[in-house]
Amino acid sequence: MALKKDKRPKREKRTPVPRNCYFKQTGTKPDYKDVLVLKRFINERGKIIPQKYSGLTAKNQRLLAIEIKKARYMGLLPYTDRHAL
Repeated sequence: MALKKDKRPKREKRTPVPRNCYFKQTGTKPDYKDVLVLKRFINERGKIIPQKYSGLTAKNQRLLAIEIKKARYMGLLPYTDRHAL
């Protein structure tokens, strides 16, 4: 029995987009008191944006997650979009 060949066109491989870490560019570290900066890395539902889309380094992404959680605990950021500010 002959195998059927897949006639679908092959996907083009995407070249990775060079991302720049916000905290490396500004020479700062994530801080729970800097709410405006933290809001850049949270989507409209209140979730932390993944490193793939935020462009942060792995170390800064981990620090950012910790600082966002601190800010949530202190009431500076909402946990979800269902909370009224």
